Amino acid sequence: MGEGLEQLSHVSDRAGVGAGMIPRWVAPCVVVAFAFVMYASGGFVGDYASRVMLDTGIMMIAAVSLTIVNGFTGQFSIGHAAFMAIGGYVSGWLTYYGLLATLGRTTDLGAEHGWLLLPAAIIGGLAAAGAGWLVGLPSLRLRGDYLAIVTLGFGEILRVLLQQTDRQRFSSQEMSEVGLLGLIVPPDVGGASGFESIPKLTNLAWVYLMVGAVILFAIRLKYSSYGRAMLAIREDEIAAESMGVNVTRMKVRAFMFAAFFAGVAGTLYAHQPGTLLRPADAGYARSFDIVIMVVMGGLGSISGATLAAIVVSLLNVGLLELADYGAMKWRMPIFALLLILIMIFRPQGLFGLREIWDFFRSRDRTGGGR
Repeated sequence: MGEGLEQLSHVSDRAGVGAGMIPRWVAPCVVVAFAFVMYASGGFVGDYASRVMLDTGIMMIAAVSLTIVNGFTGQFSIGHAAFMAIGGYVSGWLTYYGLLATLGRTTDLGAEHGWLLLPAAIIGGLAAAGAGWLVGLPSLRLRGDYLAIVTLGFGEILRVLLQQTDRQRFSSQEMSEVGLLGLIVPPDVGGASGFESIPKLTNLAWVYLMVGAVILFAIRLKYSSYGRAMLAIREDEIAAESMGVNVTRMKVRAFMFAAFFAGVAGTLYAHQPGTLLRPADAGYARSFDIVIMVVMGGLGSISGATLAAIVVSLLNVGLLELADYGAMKWRMPIFALLLILIMIFRPQGLFGLREIWDFFRSRDRTGGGR
């Protein structure tokens, strides 16, 4: 027990040395500059490449956010797609009916309406965080497989509830007939047929601005006192509690942080061109994809989860390109085999708890490279 905490302290201290040498203003400036570059390059890449980059960025946000729960606190949540669905449906409901009521349309919007994505993402994220608190407060007293079952059950319950929602309204006249209360209880989001015609506000700049924001937040969290407490819970929950860490509170906070950014990812997904939001998006299939990314990258590694999200997303694209040859039916067996091989040959994932910059740091600056 003592050895595990000592190793944790060594890893955190080592990471903190590198992080502390970089001025705090550098990271936000890099994020904004990168988002601007993505916005400027949006007109130079084709529609297909742009869609691949959008999907990859959204999965990067989802994977890094799940790392806060599965990696930092050592929990095992497999219902992350449910929080993405909550963010997508809540934000989509707001932008769709808001624009339908004010403009009378939700398509062919100008660039001046792009700013609506930011408040929609915040509200969608807060709705997902609230759901994370409701689920996390009673269930995060559980551990391991029991928590996994609860989160999986939550995703399936949400999927069924979304299928029972009312049909979508397509005109201001229909909205006035049912009234605001009729739109809300139950929400008119299309039921099993899906929620269509959501304003297409997502672009490369918004996606990668959010990617930079979630990575920056996760890094700052990991190397903060909150992050050290979460990592201590991961290493030895009993020892952490004996040292004064409120284990339940930290687990719930980690769950809410992760759910918030999952809601942001869901908002970006819902407002992405060519996307039909469906109840199946809250199901376990998407959650398993995100879990595979986190495990592959290394439980607790932010850069590892980011890299794994890119690899898995590109692998999906490659299999889709070979769909005419029956490659898609091998998708799940390939992912399962990949996960098995990682568990056999690299059980800690690609990077383990470390970040990619730790591999480039001098051994002399890390206490002999322990």
